[in-house]
Amino acid sequence: MFDSKMLLIILAIALLVFGTKRLRSIGSDLGSAVRGFKLAIGEGESEATVAKGDGGESLPDARGRRTAGGE
Repeated sequence: MFDSKMLLIILAIALLVFGTKRLRSIGSDLGSAVRGFKLAIGEGESEATVAKGDGGESLPDARGRRTAGGE
């Protein structure tokens, strides 16, 4: 779909429109946004696994009976 020539043309146009300082700022802002998004996703997954473990699910005891909370 995109070849290297098209990508270079797009980058050259962006450089002309925004300038080097603005492109550097846009790149760092975009990078920090992606980093923050990944961190939030990771925190959400860890909270989901903790909540899943505390959910009062029934687990078998030593005799094979199901009890709430694994007791």
